[in-house]
Amino acid sequence: MKTRKKSRGFTKRIHSLCKSASLLVTAAALTVSMGPSLTTVPGKAFAADSTESASATLQSDTVPVTTQAYDWGRVKIVGGGFIPGIIFNEKEKDLIYARTDMGGAYRWDPATKTWIQLLEWLSLEDWNLSGVESIATDPVDPDRVYIAAGTYSNDWVQSNGYILRSQDRGQTWEKTEMPFKFGGNMPGRSMGERLAIDPNDNRILYLGARNGNGLWKSEDYGATWHKVESFTSVGNVNDSYGGNVGPVWITFDPSTGSAGNATQTIYVGLADTQTSIYKSVDGGVTWQPVAGQPNQGFLPHHGTLGSNGMLYVTYNSAIGPYDAGAGAVWKLNTMTGEWTDITPDGVGNTSKPYGGLAVDPQNPDTLMVASMNVWWPDQFIYRSTDGGQTWKNLWEFTAYPKRVNRYTIDYSIAPWLDWGVQRDPETDPQTSPTLGWMIGDLEIDPFNSDRIMYGTGATLYGSENVTDFDKGEKIRISVMADGIEETAILGLISPPSGAPLISAMGDIGGFRHEDLNKAPNMITNPYIVSSTDLDYAETNPNLIVRVGHASNEEARMGVSTDNGVTWTPAANAWQAADGDNTSGEWVAVSANGDTILWAPDGSGDRPVSFSTDLGKTWTASTGIPQGAMVSSDRVNPDKFYGFHQGTFYVSTDGGANFTASAASGLPQNQSGKFKAAPTAEGDIWLASSDGLFRSTDSGASFQKLAGVDEAVSVGFGKEAPGKTYKTIYAGLRVNGGKFAFYRSEDEGASWIRINDDQHQFANARGTITGDGQVYGRVYIGTNGMGIVRGDMKQGGTEPIPSSAPTASITSYRDGQAINLNSPQLNWTFLDADDADVQAAYQVQASSNGFETIDVDSGERSGASGSYTLNGLADGDWSIRVRLKDNGGAWSEWAYRSLIIDTAAPTLKVVLDKETLWPANNKLVKVTATVETDVELSQVELVSITPSAAVDRYETMVQGAEFGTFDTEFKLLAEKAKGKEPLLYTITYRAIDQAGNVTEASATVTVPHDQGKK
Repeated sequence: MKTRKKSRGFTKRIHSLCKSASLLVTAAALTVSMGPSLTTVPGKAFAADSTESASATLQSDTVPVTTQAYDWGRVKIVGGGFIPGIIFNEKEKDLIYARTDMGGAYRWDPATKTWIQLLEWLSLEDWNLSGVESIATDPVDPDRVYIAAGTYSNDWVQSNGYILRSQDRGQTWEKTEMPFKFGGNMPGRSMGERLAIDPNDNRILYLGARNGNGLWKSEDYGATWHKVESFTSVGNVNDSYGGNVGPVWITFDPSTGSAGNATQTIYVGLADTQTSIYKSVDGGVTWQPVAGQPNQGFLPHHGTLGSNGMLYVTYNSAIGPYDAGAGAVWKLNTMTGEWTDITPDGVGNTSKPYGGLAVDPQNPDTLMVASMNVWWPDQFIYRSTDGGQTWKNLWEFTAYPKRVNRYTIDYSIAPWLDWGVQRDPETDPQTSPTLGWMIGDLEIDPFNSDRIMYGTGATLYGSENVTDFDKGEKIRISVMADGIEETAILGLISPPSGAPLISAMGDIGGFRHEDLNKAPNMITNPYIVSSTDLDYAETNPNLIVRVGHASNEEARMGVSTDNGVTWTPAANAWQAADGDNTSGEWVAVSANGDTILWAPDGSGDRPVSFSTDLGKTWTASTGIPQGAMVSSDRVNPDKFYGFHQGTFYVSTDGGANFTASAASGLPQNQSGKFKAAPTAEGDIWLASSDGLFRSTDSGASFQKLAGVDEAVSVGFGKEAPGKTYKTIYAGLRVNGGKFAFYRSEDEGASWIRINDDQHQFANARGTITGDGQVYGRVYIGTNGMGIVRGDMKQGGTEPIPSSAPTASITSYRDGQAINLNSPQLNWTFLDADDADVQAAYQVQASSNGFETIDVDSGERSGASGSYTLNGLADGDWSIRVRLKDNGGAWSEWAYRSLIIDTAAPTLKVVLDKETLWPANNKLVKVTATVETDVELSQVELVSITPSAAVDRYETMVQGAEFGTFDTEFKLLAEKAKGKEPLLYTITYRAIDQAGNVTEASATVTVPHDQGKK
């Protein structure tokens, strides 16, 4: 029964009805999309709302699957990609995080001085979350850490970004979906940090969003978020893809708060060429541009507030990380409001762009800044110990081209960083290696003034004796990226003899690994920026060929006859010229090494071609289209194969002539490179989104393997003991389940799952191979997490357990009131068995706690995640759902209680004045008493409408705050023209907890005369 309530004297809110309605909708939307139902179950990452389609169908043909435990690690490259952010915890020594743009996030392990990957549990379906836009480590509770996860903010992906939150330093995570995308690998990614925690009240977080979404705030440790509506500027700078860059950093003045009480003064850096720094002095309620800020048209890359009250800012004319132009360094005395140009090259000198900025928390007059993309001869890293009055660079010219370096670099753990180039300091102003490039972040350890770290486009450098620089001594810089593996792997081979692994990589060419635990030198001669493919002769593994991207007349192919120890550039198979950006694309080597088949791709005539003299000369093949993928038979040296848009091609004369196969039913595109097995002639395996296909007759026909729904990679390794057929390794989705990595020792008749949910490695598609010399070892190529290495643990395989699934209801809160008699119940399917999917469901509803059942869907087959309960009467309801997996196991019932209420609340409005007299053109205070029969109703003043306009509305009605529970206002006591009285109609609206709405009105009259009411 509804209770009576008098509503009066509530706190007034100052915003319009329109804004109030908008906020109400936004809050409701956030509750639905970000509520507790999206909490991740540890060990079952993101099962609640994976990007995998919820409508996956069950396979009628299944395949036996078992599982085997593996030890997982990485083949060492050490670094290999851009480090846009390094974040030190302010409370605990040695608690440090680093973010990458496409390869996850890391935590520093001080015991081993290595980094620990925190996001390798991300599945292929959730690969977009492996790009990290920002990290925040809690300055109050060091166990808490937050990640803004999302690689792309443009139309390359459809999924939104997520805030990942952990209370155990990244061992387990919960997540909140945001209503917009993040850009961990987008332009401007080294500006920051965009995510920040209030150092006084760590429940509060702020986030700067892209694409015009402005500034956002959380007040519950990142679980839910709302837009800061008072921060209205989004900036006037877009990235090269058209997306607004927005707020890029937030910094707090901790002296303006206290433990448990929010910091009042907050600064925000915005990508705007006119007004780029904003300030709030009331805990984020209101915002104003900081007065007197520089107006040079530059963008604030980093802003750091020292304990001395100085806000230091590095400026750049571009957002980076690749582009750069001009820039400056400024500081603001936050106590006096005075800005000072402290650019290292002198006041007004804007010749260098600046990125990285570090302020020593122990000595706030000590700071360091780094130029960003002064590509030649080197970057500039400046240090000041007097607040920027004077600076010293880490190097300087003496008599050009000679320079004095006030540092040394130890890059022994990543020797490839010199790109295979040794330089003469007597004649070359460049060093090898350089200090780096894309130095978007530079940090001083808050607990150790001697230690710095900074990120580059290829690694993470640091020093542990930087204060020696202040004494005129050299500092020792070294690679501090051990444990970070951020490479993009495009090809892997593991020959049956020689080096166990040779790789093709994006950006840094590739490597020959004799020792998997030690980073080697980069493969050069030629240096190929991004190697796209490589192959070896099956019966002569000393012959290896690699191809890739290059420009102009540069070689796109390298040939080795000593198992990759040394290399010789091959001639291009076409007439290359300046401006030519042809890619090397695909290559195949005949089984005996006598022939190389090359399928480059680019504009112009780039036919598939073959060479019989190790790439010195080339002849165009016939019968195969440009752009085809090619591979060789591993037994017959005269056979080569090609694939292009669903058609398979075969050559039996060493690649000279190809014929299209009559094989039908092949997919239009493949995933990764199709491969021939080394065991028998004509044995071909092709992975695609349609499944895994095999031919045993040299491509004349193909069969789709039973139980394999989708394949993203396939490869071969050493055969199992007692077996003659090579071990197959593949990235698959089998039996209607999710992606995982598998091994087969019986030609795909059954599969052994070798990874678990904590080792999924995000974007790991296209490239996989077993070790050609060690049974059971596998190498997986990832896009951003390096070369994954897996080795069998001791013990045999075990059947995958048939555990019961779990149902999780995602619609409505428990006990929520709604105004629908036919509510839709939504749920998600969770199962520890990765291969299991939902096969059936049952939904029931009861009005008496399931003493009896009023509605029963019955057992329904399918993978649907919703059901509508039609015709439920008003009252209290208990609803439950259970789910069955494809193994026949039912979940326990999942329950939700609802209150259905479609009756509108009653509403009565009584005014303390029914008549305003005398009509003396004065404002008269009117007070309303509003009564409703619904407890906790939202009541708001909707409108005050005069029957005639005797003056401007703002003069007739004052003090009314529409959209709020405002019960006091002033009305003008003035006669209407003519003989009719002036009538004010005052309308209120009540909204109950179920969303039912009622409006009621009362009137006040200004008579025409005293006798005419």
